[in-house]
Amino acid sequence: MNTAAADLDEVAMLERAWHDVTPAPARRLLIAAVQAFAERGYHATTTRDIATRVGMSPAGVYVHYRSKEELLHRICLVGHRHSLVALRAAAARSDDPVRQLRDVIGDFAAWHALFHTPARVISYELNALEPAHLTEITALRHEMDLVVRATLEHGVEQGVFDVPDIPGTGLALLSLTVDVARWYRSSGRRAPEDIGALYADLAVRMVQAR
Repeated sequence: MNTAAADLDEVAMLERAWHDVTPAPARRLLIAAVQAFAERGYHATTTRDIATRVGMSPAGVYVHYRSKEELLHRICLVGHRHSLVALRAAAARSDDPVRQLRDVIGDFAAWHALFHTPARVISYELNALEPAHLTEITALRHEMDLVVRATLEHGVEQGVFDVPDIPGTGLALLSLTVDVARWYRSSGRRAPEDIGALYADLAVRMVQAR
């Protein structure tokens, strides 16, 4: 698949995934900002760069967003909220510790492959957020950490996992899955579900599941 076709596919996917971002022009600007930040970096991107991608004037951006930083904040907010929903849904799917861990880590890794562009932007540009916005996103990241810790604690309590350091292991698992967005490319051999299956297996091995 050529680059232009891949970009169109990604736009269509984000249009569906981010349908709750309204009105539609605000959603298109958010997607354009993701692509611009991914290509040029947050600091090198101008509001004109973003507006041009959707056929708007720079002034059109300010109808929906007060600043470039607000666009980044909204990208981070939407990305973290959606991934947290996915993480909690995975944890609730089964009470079996091994299946639960496989679902949590597998789904989270697959999510970072599927949404690798916004996830990469978030990881690389997070510290450009204003302090109040960074605090808000940090709180969401803590909620994700709690889901993974609870999954590990459940396995230990059931006598299924051998995890002496639950906080450290949880951090390691989250770091592995989040890092998928750094290297994953949709043009590669592995589909997101393949990444999910691989990371699910790795997680089970890490906790020495019985």
